[in-house]
This record gives sequence, structure tokens and C-alpha cells, in this order.
Amino acid sequence: MPETSARGRMGAIPWPLVGREAERETLDRLLADVRGGSRVLVLRGEPGVGKSALLDHLIGKASGFRVAIAAGVRAEMELPFAHVHQLCAPMLDVFDSLPEARRDALATAFGMHAGPAPDSSLIGLAVLDLLARAAAERPVLCVIDDAQWLDPASAEVLARVARGLTDERVACVFAVRGAGMPPDLPVLDVGGLGDGDARALVARAAPGPLDEEVRDRILFESRGNPLVLLELVRGASAGGFAAVSGRSPAVRPEDGVRRRLDGLSDDARTALLLAAAEPLGDPGVLRRAAAVLGLGAAPVGEAGDLLDIGDRVRFRQPLVRFAVYDAAAPGERRRVHRALAEATDAGTGPDRRAWHRAHGADHPDEGIAAELVTSAGRARARGGLAAVAAFLRRAVELTPDVRRRAERALDAAWAQHMAGASESALALLAVAEAGPPDEPHRARVEALRAEIDPARGASTPDVLCEVAGRLGPVDASLARDTYLQALFTAVGTLPDWAAVTRIAAAARKAPRAPGEPRTADLVLDALSLLYTEEPGTAAPALRRAVAAGMREGGTHAEQLRWQWSLNLCAMALWDDEAGCRLARDHLRLIRDSGALALLPLALGMSTMLLLFQGDLAAAGRLNEEAKSKAVPADVWTTSEVMRQSGNLGLAAWRGDVKETERLAEAVAREGAGRGEWRTVELGHWARSVLYNGLGEYERALEAVLPAGVDHRSPHGCGVLWAPLELIEAAVRTGRHEPAVRALERLSRAARAGGTDWGLGLEARCRALLGEGGEADRLYREAIDRLGRTRMRVDLARAHLLYGEWLRRERRRTQARGHLRTALDLFTEFGMTAFADRTARELQATGETARKRSAETAEELTPQEARVAALARTGLTNKEIAARLYVSPRTVEYHLGRVFAKLGVTSRHALDDHL
Repeated sequence: MPETSARGRMGAIPWPLVGREAERETLDRLLADVRGGSRVLVLRGEPGVGKSALLDHLIGKASGFRVAIAAGVRAEMELPFAHVHQLCAPMLDVFDSLPEARRDALATAFGMHAGPAPDSSLIGLAVLDLLARAAAERPVLCVIDDAQWLDPASAEVLARVARGLTDERVACVFAVRGAGMPPDLPVLDVGGLGDGDARALVARAAPGPLDEEVRDRILFESRGNPLVLLELVRGASAGGFAAVSGRSPAVRPEDGVRRRLDGLSDDARTALLLAAAEPLGDPGVLRRAAAVLGLGAAPVGEAGDLLDIGDRVRFRQPLVRFAVYDAAAPGERRRVHRALAEATDAGTGPDRRAWHRAHGADHPDEGIAAELVTSAGRARARGGLAAVAAFLRRAVELTPDVRRRAERALDAAWAQHMAGASESALALLAVAEAGPPDEPHRARVEALRAEIDPARGASTPDVLCEVAGRLGPVDASLARDTYLQALFTAVGTLPDWAAVTRIAAAARKAPRAPGEPRTADLVLDALSLLYTEEPGTAAPALRRAVAAGMREGGTHAEQLRWQWSLNLCAMALWDDEAGCRLARDHLRLIRDSGALALLPLALGMSTMLLLFQGDLAAAGRLNEEAKSKAVPADVWTTSEVMRQSGNLGLAAWRGDVKETERLAEAVAREGAGRGEWRTVELGHWARSVLYNGLGEYERALEAVLPAGVDHRSPHGCGVLWAPLELIEAAVRTGRHEPAVRALERLSRAARAGGTDWGLGLEARCRALLGEGGEADRLYREAIDRLGRTRMRVDLARAHLLYGEWLRRERRRTQARGHLRTALDLFTEFGMTAFADRTARELQATGETARKRSAETAEELTPQEARVAALARTGLTNKEIAARLYVSPRTVEYHLGRVFAKLGVTSRHALDDHL
């Protein structure tokens, strides 16, 4: 690769690398180390600070490496997997050696052939495999510049790849502005130059002596940013400094670049604009487009200090591309895009060709609009709602027919809403509203507006119910979908369960379309029965809906919209296996699709299930994701209330009184203000968990009563787990009457579901109210059943309650065994309050529980030690699972805890610690 343009009379170090000795040494060491195992590094710094120059240095030093380069492009952020395609292009010679499933996944993601949307984890595995095979011949250097502008699908895959690299002899180096990469990757911060280095750079870059005052002004305004320094020096030597001198000292780097562009000929600027508008950097496309515009080689040569043309076309400085594009007149941009469309092969790049044609159009054109709709379909198949919305939004602008434009605007609005852009969605709804006044279209517009616009508040379910009733005679499927939306919204927002029951009763009367029922139909049948009849009556319908959801039927849009409702069905049955799988699949679908509007809701459900499984670390990671991926708070499912609910659950589980109370108050206040009453009830329930853990049963009972347990909810609504806390708190305070009523409700649901989780919990709660041999039998049944589930926290609590009962029965030896088991589990989970309560109970049996400390918490449990010992021998997780009679997922969980406790990152390092 050619060296940077400032090389020459300076000698070996390019100008942008003056003062970067430490950074260059780090990169040189990385290349040396990668021959013994993979290395990852993120260069982080502001625009123009020299990250790209350091990447150039790295590439120049990579003798004997296979080099793969990708660059994030703001204009390409809506095209899924575009940047993964860039990076993998130099390695397609080993593409055919990949296993068929991985090869097909990459081919689909790259648009090489049609197929179902590939799972991002499979894409990540395929890219890792591709890199490993390429590195078998010689080491591989992957360079990703401007990573903050990677399309979301590529960013997720490349982050997976970076984390998954181990011994493949691959170096993966990112350059990024701000916090554009995951925080767990190693980072090298690239800051501004010190005063001495900045003065040296000015002295070297200036073509002649500079006035001292001018030089000091340059140093002051640049603040050590090398790009700004060089552009200001160039401007000063050309007499352009005075134009900048009256500005704020915080000069934007784009200003100097634009002054450089002003000195070019029109043809040279057009050549640069072609390169800026074609972000894949294909030199063949650039040459063909230049020929279309009648440009020769001279204009490109004139811009040679800004543009590097080799195997790929690349701007030498990160800001030049955007400065070039922003500086061009709209008409000139359209002309360039038309040329690029003509130069792009319709067979190999149909979506890119359609995109260029759309940006080259200056008036409505149905042909181009239809191409964009087709491209949106391909983007949907590859799993990218942002790309779908981008294609459809432009298609709306180019559609001449009023009716068709309104229909496309409605589809675009839904995609925009799912992608988290509610304001754009509402603007598109205004376009859709101007369409023909037929009833289905108008009803769809009203339904989507009610879903998006939070201003309607608690009236939204009634609005949706009224719309569904109007739709019934003209479109039965759409009517049922709208009833389901109304019911789902009512369950989350209405404080009066009688209103939920009213909407459910109306939904039960909705006509059904001919043919096989869809999953959405089965969900509507199940939930409308659940909220109007006894659980036993609803159970068969609930099971049918869950079974249909587990088969993953329905369209991509249907799965996005209604799969969370399937979790309600699974939870109503106390089906932990189905609930965990549905939550996992829904979360994967949302992540792969970029459906940001739904992400907090799915993360919240997954977080709650992980809490019951005792995996507080994983629940914490999901909660952090919920906060980092939050979209604007005008979408109710992504409000601060939803984001704080995960924090609240974690705080309660950990026994943090101060944080639980603070968050519970905030959630109650904000949830009530937004009309999100189930979230308010969730806060009450979390406080009851906290105080039961602390053994403060009066406060636990006071907290749990407003959580939808003892009123409003004749059909098992409210917080599903609230009866468990009420029964324990009520029994411990001697108030058996509310405990008996709550147990009746719990029993109906548990027996209707017939699962070990539900029946185990029923046995545990019934034992609390029982006596003598019957209580003993029920506790043992609870432990037996809960031991067969994923819900290890409920198992630990069963051991604790049985141990407490045994101690009161003066069976201290038996009590100690169960209390030790509970203490080990609660300590492993990090549930401090319950662990302390268990330790106190164990002490009351005459045994002193070993004092827990930071040191003892870091020791391996017996199961962790067994897993670690087997992992040292080279066994896979699946092989370890077979030896220990557990699931591979359990092995993965224990191994993760081993790594965290020992401070290692790979199995190879276990020998040094065990």
C-alpha cells in the first residue's frame, strides 16, 4: 500500500505520525505477537487525531500478512452486513472450504443468493472460520477504520469475532470515535499531540517560515489535532488563514478540508464525489462511473493527495469523504449517483444499484420506487429493519400514485417505528393518512398511531378495540391482530382489570378468517380466555399457542410483534423451558432485526428469567444492554421506567435495600405518570422479594399487597410471582387468610399448567401452610420438582424454607443439610440478603456458618472445580456435560464463573491456577 502523501523530504516518518512513537511501538508489538496467537486492539480518538495514519503504519508493517480492510461509512449504516462483506472480500478464495451452513449464511448476508435471514451468531462463526482458514497459510491483519459508522449487523458480528479470536494468528484492529465499540475490548486512546510535537509538525509541514504569531494561533486553534494542524498550515501558506481567524478556537476539521477542495478543478471534485458516494471502494465501479461522466485519469491524479487507489479506493483522511459529499450541490450529487447506478452491475449488486438510482432521481419514478420495494424485501429477508425503513422511505418519496404511496408509507412507518425512529414513523403516517379512505387502510393507520403515540395514554386500548371492531366485517385477520394489540396494551397499562376483561371478552367475539389459524390467532384465543375464564379452561388454548410459537411459524413481522405475547402464555402455564426458549429466540430476532422499539421489553423478560435461574451476572449484562440500546423515551416500551425495572430486580435479588427503595420509588412515580401500571406493580413485588430475603416479613407483606395479588385480578393477572411472596410473608406474620386466598389462585394456575415449576412452587407454598407429615412431604415434593427445572433460585428458597421448618421441628441434623445447600446456592448467586438469612438459621441449629468474605467468594465451588478440571484436559463443553450429567449451557455457566474468579480468559491458562 502506498505511504501517506506527506512522506518524502521528511524521511521515514509520515507527518501525521510525528509524536506517535508509543502508539507505533504498540502496533509493531501487536504484529510480532500475533504469530503466536490472535490479538485485538481498538484505537480510540477524535476525528483527525491520526488513527487512520496509524492504521496505514500498521498495514505498511504487515509484511507477510494477508491484509483485509473495511471502513465504516455513514451512508452505509442502513445496509446490513455491508462492512463484513468489505472485510471478507480479500478472503473469498477460501470461501468454498467453509462448511455448507456457514457458507450459505455468508452468501445470504452478502446478497450472493436469496435465503432466510441468517442468524448473526452463525455469521460470526462463519467469519471466524473464514479468518482461521485464511490464517492457516499466513497471518491475517483485519483493519476496520471508522468503526462508529459500521452498519449495526456488521458491528455486532465484528464484535463477536473480536471476542472469539484465540489462537488463529489473526490481528483485528479497529479505529473508532468515542464509544463506538464494546467496552470489553482492549483500547489504545489516541489523544492530541503535546506542544513540542505539535510545533515540530508545524515546522515540518510549513513550506517556508511562518510568522510567530500565526504559528502560535495555529497551535492554539488546533489543540494538538494533527489534521487540523496540517490543514491550517496549508491554509496559512495559501493566504486563507484570515478567513478562519475570527472563528471560535474549536475549529472543525471539515473547514480545512473544504478549503483544500476549493483549490481543485471541477472534474477533480467530481472524481472525489464519485469516490465519496461509492463507499465500497470498488475501483472498477469508480472507473466505469468516471467513464460515464467523461472523466479521464487526470482529475483523479489531481486529487491524489486526498485519495488512494489500489485494490480498494480509500480516502487518506477520515473526514475527507464527508466533506466532499457535503460540499457538493444537490444536482451534482444526483448526477454522480446516476453514473454510479449505471456502473453498478444489476446482477451482483441490485440493492446498491437501486440505492444509487434512487439518490440520482429528481422526480417521482415508479420503476425506481418498485426496485426499492424489492430491495426492502431482500433487506427484510436478511434481517435489517433499518435498511427496510430506508428503502421504503425513499420509495414513498418516488411513488407517483397516491394510493400506492399511502400503502408504502404505512409499511415504511411500521419499519421506522420498529427500528426506534418514532418521529419519522409519525411523519410517514401523515403521508399514509392522505391516501384513499378505505376502511382497512384507515384502521391500520389509526392502530399504528395508537401504538406509536404515547399521548393517547390509557385510552389506547379502547382506541384499538374500537378500530378492531370496525375492521371485523372487512378484514378478519387484521381485526384479530388489532384486538391482540389492544389486549396486550391493556394488560400493560390499565389499572382496572375489569377493563382488561372487557377487552378480552370483545376479542373472543372477533370473527376468524378462513383457513388454518395463524400463531397470532392462537395467542388471541389463549389470552382472551385467560382473562375471562379460569386458568384450567384457558390451559389447552395456551398450550396450543406456545406449541405454535415453538415451531417458529408466521412471517418475520408477525414473530416480531407477537412472540413476546407467547411468553405471557408460557408464563401463565409456569412452563420454564418454553418461556426461556421463547424469550431467547425473541431477543435474538429483535437484535438481528434491529427492532429497537421492542428491545427493552424483550431484555426485561429475559432479565427476569435469568434472575430466577440465579444468573445475576448475565441478568446484569442484559440490563446494561437495555440502557445502552435505549431509543428516545417517547416510545412507551423504551421509557426510563422499563430500563430501570431491570436495575430494580437486580437490586432486590442482591439484597441492596437503599438501591431497591430508590428505584422502586422512581419506577412507581414514573410508571404511574405514564400509565404503565404493571411496571408499578413490578416495583411493589421487587420490594417484597427484598424484605422476605431480609426476614422483615411485615414490610414484605405491606409491599406485595399492591402488586395485583389480592384484588383487581380474579383471573390470575397482575405480577405472576407476587402470590409466592405474599404467602411466605403472610404465613410468617400469622395472617393465614390472605395466604390461603393467594394459594388458591396459585394452585389453579399451577395445576392448569401441570409443569414441575408451577407444581413445585405450589407444593412449597402449601407446605408453608401445612403441618406435620403433610408439610414434610410437600417440602420434599417441592425440592424434587424444582430440582428438575431451570429455576435454581426457587430451588434454593425451597431448601431454605424446609431447613427452617426442620429446625423448628427440632430435626437439626436434617435441617443443616438443606440450609448448607441453600447457603451455597445463594452465595453462588450473589443473593446477599437470602444468604444472610440462611446463615442465621444455620447458626440457630448449632452450626456456625463460615464467614463469607471477598476471599471465600472467589473460591471455586465443588461443581466449578470439577468443570475446570475437565476443561483443563481439552474436553469440549458438550463432552464435559456428558461426564457430569448436566447441560452444555450449565457447563458454560460454571466455566464462565471459573474464568471470572481466577482472572483468566482461556482454558489454556487454567494450568497456571489449578
